[in-house]
Amino acid sequence: MKWRIGAAAVAVVGIVVLVGALVVVPRFGTDTIDRSQPALLQSLRDLSQYHAAAGDFQVVLDIEKDVRHVPAALAGRRTLFVAAGTVNAYVDFSGLAEDALEVDAEKKTVELALPGATLDKPNLVQERCYVFAEERGLFDRLASLVETQDQQPFYVAAEQKIGDAARESDLTGRADENTRTMLTGMFTALGYQPVFSDAA
Repeated sequence: MKWRIGAAAVAVVGIVVLVGALVVVPRFGTDTIDRSQPALLQSLRDLSQYHAAAGDFQVVLDIEKDVRHVPAALAGRRTLFVAAGTVNAYVDFSGLAEDALEVDAEKKTVELALPGATLDKPNLVQERCYVFAEERGLFDRLASLVETQDQQPFYVAAEQKIGDAARESDLTGRADENTRTMLTGMFTALGYQPVFSDAA
């Protein structure tokens, strides 16, 4: 009987020691500590732009960096880079002249010299921009072990391609139409019939 009690006591003590060891022994890992300062408001500005249309674009860049007189198996790099972004088309009312708006109270008409739509700078979606495939020569593969490839040229090229595609699209035409529709609804609600013309 004494032996059984002693064995039970030893077992309890062993469990306590084991639990204590699990608590005391440090568990190694990595912790992320954010000591960044909060964002500060630097300026405020009034907006006089009506963003009337937006286009979503995607481009696949196929860029090869060739080393002259050296076989591609030894040096060189070819990269397929996928990029996606949006382009906004807006109408800027800040440059309207004083005589751009003429109201005829008797006829209940409003004549407005409306400026044409302008394309904003392409806004790339970072989560949808990535290297899809890459072929590298031996020297480039060895160099990638100690340095990372600068992807900034791909982003610059993607912005250029998307900007060109936006200019070739009918994005500004749709923005002009949507702006006229918006103003027509606003003036009609006030009891006036709008008449649009292009600003000089």
